[in-house]
Amino acid sequence: MIIAGANELTANKQLVDAMNVFPVPDGDTGTNMSLTVLAAARESEKSSSLRVDEISKLAAGGALRGARGNSGVITSQLFRGFSKGLEGLEEAGVVDLAVAMDKGVQTAYKAVMKPKEGTILTVARACAEAGAKLSLETDDIEIFLKGVIEYGHEVLAKTPEMLPVLKQAGVVDAGGRGLLYVLEGALKHIHDEGPISVAEPTKSEPTDFAALASIENEDITFGYCTEFFINVNYPDDATVQKLKSYLGTIGDSIVCVSDEEIIKIHVHTDHPGLAIEKALAIGSLSGLKIDNMREQHTNRIDFNAAALTPVQAFEKVAVEEKKEDAPKKDIGFVSISAGKGLSDIFRNLGVDEIIEGGQTMNPSTEDILNAVEQINADNIIILPNNKNIILAAEQAVDLCDDKNLFVVPTRSVPEGISAMFCNAEGLEADEMAEEMKEAIKAVSTVSVTYAVRDTCFGDKEITEGDILCMLNDEIVVVAKEVAEGTKEVLKQTITEDNEMVSIYYGSDVTEDDAQEIADFIEENYPDCEVEIQSGDQPLYFYIISVE
Repeated sequence: MIIAGANELTANKQLVDAMNVFPVPDGDTGTNMSLTVLAAARESEKSSSLRVDEISKLAAGGALRGARGNSGVITSQLFRGFSKGLEGLEEAGVVDLAVAMDKGVQTAYKAVMKPKEGTILTVARACAEAGAKLSLETDDIEIFLKGVIEYGHEVLAKTPEMLPVLKQAGVVDAGGRGLLYVLEGALKHIHDEGPISVAEPTKSEPTDFAALASIENEDITFGYCTEFFINVNYPDDATVQKLKSYLGTIGDSIVCVSDEEIIKIHVHTDHPGLAIEKALAIGSLSGLKIDNMREQHTNRIDFNAAALTPVQAFEKVAVEEKKEDAPKKDIGFVSISAGKGLSDIFRNLGVDEIIEGGQTMNPSTEDILNAVEQINADNIIILPNNKNIILAAEQAVDLCDDKNLFVVPTRSVPEGISAMFCNAEGLEADEMAEEMKEAIKAVSTVSVTYAVRDTCFGDKEITEGDILCMLNDEIVVVAKEVAEGTKEVLKQTITEDNEMVSIYYGSDVTEDDAQEIADFIEENYPDCEVEIQSGDQPLYFYIISVE
């Protein structure tokens, strides 16, 4: 049922994406939820048992590590609470499911700083309330689920009345609809005893384990990205810590996390066989995979298909010389960025690890953890640079037990760049994070993109293809031409108190186009310094910082 629910959402994710309130091209609620639930399904598929507690626990772990965006993080918390509600149960009836659903809602609400009604949380709570009522009336799970879904749709239809922004856009809550797709898929499969497998994401999407970005060979310290699971019941903390310490002696980029049944390993090393030998002393292995990063992942070994044992296969991989370990830093930095130009700017400002994503693809919690592990520093500052990534970054803080992580809640690239100007020697990590939080308050972000559908937003009539000009994520100007709209939104943004305007132009405009905007600013606001840089970001013609 978990797999079927994930597949149903995946099949309909574009419909959910289209329900995003803003009609912008990077609306991704459906995609984020789909990838999160697919991660849950893949983990549950690995269970050798049919106990509901064991399967739900695996699913919760997969969702937790695969969570993307706010909707994905909330979904992972629903799975987490649901799993807690089924602890100790081999089988579950409607009463057990109702209790687990309520536990999931409680957990999800606690995970959100300021819960809003009219969102996925409201729909989840409605489903739990319906489940509690129905559990007193029937012991038939099919009748139970039909009733839960029916009431969930009734409440979903009312979400525009709870959130005016939904009513203005003419849509119901996207996250709530995504959740109902999961339940609908589970219901469809309830009487189907045939085999079912997890749907694969499209080629444009990342797989469930954090995919490596394109890496230049000379930047690779260790040659082989090694990933596997150790199947062991209730691994104790001491065992996990010893294994993590050992992996640190043979490689880097280490992720070593566990729950009650598995230890998940990710390590970059020149000696993958040693990692495997150490793991075999703890338990049996599954999900074995190795990528030769120096050959851009072309020498991938599929251990499930190979006739060789893991150690024999590893012995066939040529070992290449490794570079000296990177010197340890006091503070490291992780930043999310989309576009080569923007990524280069962050690197020049001292960011150690860039996660490609943001506007077009929200990275998962595990993506962030993997980036953290690649930095040789005990203190790491994370810049999400997108409001929809902040929760995933904060979840990484809870999952990382060997480094001190600090999330500066940057909501845009300009805020992230401004924060990095606080990078100065002599500051402790917590002090620097606080200075960054203060610095971003002085930044206003203008972003210019286009509408992907006809809609009405507030008092603005929007037609597909219109130019949308936003100030701090609020649509303030709708225009027919990029330059026209950009100039108008800047008129509403720049004041006599502003001193600096930075224009980051995207892949769909030229430097000459950007210079026209700069000339407009210099002519009308002579006290402002203007800077133009190529951001090369997709979808957004301009991202402009006003300080």
